[in-house]
Amino acid sequence: MDRRELLKMIAVVTGGAVVGGELFLTGCKSGAGIVAEFNADTLAFLDEVAETIIPATATPGAKAAKVAEFMKLFVNDCYEEKDQKAFLDGIPKLNEASKKANKKDFMEASPEDRKALLISLDKESKAYMQAKTAADPTHYFMLMKQLTLLGFFTSKTGATETLRHIQVPGHYDGAYPYKKGDKAWSE
Repeated sequence: MDRRELLKMIAVVTGGAVVGGELFLTGCKSGAGIVAEFNADTLAFLDEVAETIIPATATPGAKAAKVAEFMKLFVNDCYEEKDQKAFLDGIPKLNEASKKANKKDFMEASPEDRKALLISLDKESKAYMQAKTAADPTHYFMLMKQLTLLGFFTSKTGATETLRHIQVPGHYDGAYPYKKGDKAWSE
């Protein structure tokens, strides 16, 4: 799987175009500059959001792949200023949504409450994205979810420990047997 295919898959899963995807493919900086610094608390918060989206099971989760660090880099290097602002403003919004739904900060909520909250925010973000105009920023949770998926599946952890991976591929075998439950391939 190459980067373009991954971006297409993430767009399909999240219901919208991957924000900053064209810059990710070219490796360019957006030139928008840093809107805000990511401190240790912010990174810990984003790690927990990402871990709720891709939890550790028999394979490592998003936290093991250091997805929050990826988010920091991607937001600062690839997002335009309006998307940087939407992402950063979304962190306290997500925490407020947790307080409203669970009477607790996101970091204090149980894994089940976190998951239920993110499912409701995912539905909210999809409805928002369908109704938004070109001038409106992307919904903050859509950005967080896209970066979680992109960061995890392009990390060494995601590509080699979660997906099947052959470091030096051999010949093409169009009739390679598939068994139900096999992991997807990565390149």
